[in-house]
Amino acid sequence: MSASTPIPAVHRAFAGRRALVMGLGSFGGGAGAVRYLASLGARVTATDRRDAVGLAPTLAGLADLEVEYVLGQHRPEDFERAELVVVNPSVRPDDPLLARARAAGAELTSEIELFLEAVRARVVAITGTQGKSSTTHLTHGLLAGAGRRVHLGGNIGGSLLPSLADIAPDDCVVLELSSYQLEALNARAGAARLEAVAVVNILQDHLERHGTVAAYAAAKQRILELLRPGGTALLPGDDARFASWPVAGERLSFSTRATGAGLHLADGYFRLDGENLAPLAALELPGDFQRANALVALGLARRLGCTPQELAAVLPTLDGLAHRLQDLGRFRGRRVIDNAVSTTPDSTLSALEALPAGTVLLLGGKAKRLELEPLVAVARERVALAIAFGEAAPTFAAALRAGGVAVREVPSVRAAVELALELSAPEATLLFSPAGSSFDAYANFQERARDFRAALEALR
Repeated sequence: MSASTPIPAVHRAFAGRRALVMGLGSFGGGAGAVRYLASLGARVTATDRRDAVGLAPTLAGLADLEVEYVLGQHRPEDFERAELVVVNPSVRPDDPLLARARAAGAELTSEIELFLEAVRARVVAITGTQGKSSTTHLTHGLLAGAGRRVHLGGNIGGSLLPSLADIAPDDCVVLELSSYQLEALNARAGAARLEAVAVVNILQDHLERHGTVAAYAAAKQRILELLRPGGTALLPGDDARFASWPVAGERLSFSTRATGAGLHLADGYFRLDGENLAPLAALELPGDFQRANALVALGLARRLGCTPQELAAVLPTLDGLAHRLQDLGRFRGRRVIDNAVSTTPDSTLSALEALPAGTVLLLGGKAKRLELEPLVAVARERVALAIAFGEAAPTFAAALRAGGVAVREVPSVRAAVELALELSAPEATLLFSPAGSSFDAYANFQERARDFRAALEALR
């Protein structure tokens, strides 16, 4: 915001206040909060456990601001002096430093909460375990392709906070929200202004944070608090758990089966009740799971006013996100599929179901406390050889061997790529779909994906 840009009324009181941004993050949320608060006239301190070298790109992007940085540590005194603390979603709610801030009278908030408090556009939000990024991406693509002015943000990367002044009331905003972001929302953020929300599914994930699947689901359920009266909640129709979720508005079920009601597939079409939204053949993305993602995206775009004619025309033009069952072409005759976004067994299972039998699977990283049996059962039928890498290699290898799958263990992604190219048959399909988190050796899944692709190029 420039000096002449009106400050949102809800945040005018931040001018002159001591604001602490805890965690600059890797995807722009922390940096966006720093820039926004500085534009409001707040006295901003940014603190991160990483040092200036690790944060060099982020710091360079904020070089024009007067901000105090505390790097390589979090100092308790900064939390005790702060009047406002913007917390990175990766920080646990029970962090002792946050308790210090609360005890000293600070207000705790988050980057996404600040945005939801101030935005005046038409907003839809998507959450879930598997497919939420792709659904968010497809929703944004449908709206943009249909000529709507649309903004993309949330967990998918970047921050919309610094762009608030450029977002008009008639614009559309599409947000991806994680369980961490939803868990951190305070009551004030739920000013009940979202036109539609969607939960694509709830599978096992993030139990190291939430403890149980029920607690994880409860965090996801908080997205319903953001729905305006009369808004629409898109919920899975094939999962009985969602029947008990209270919706202050329209409940719209979706299913990839022929149901005749709600969002569903029938007679070669994506349908909403009796209305054809777009032909199934118009979706050119591989994998049955992308049909579910597209179905939800079409429903959201329809609720924001896109016509079936617009949707049918735009759908064939849409590409998938990188690292989601992405075909990288052939390396030494082998077809290579990048599904690096996978950090859970469920997402790797879905990828295997979209590929031919005889696939060579590269998986590993850091194991989560999630069931492996369903993945092993599919791998037994579809995997010729599994190569497990990283910290979780023994865990994955033991489960796969017990299920009758041939498996080898290696220490790293690079070693997995080398062995896969050495042992696979010509014309084989190689699938990189880790099924575990990246935190044994990488900052995030994108960094691991880049290392995978670099290893391929080095061996081309």
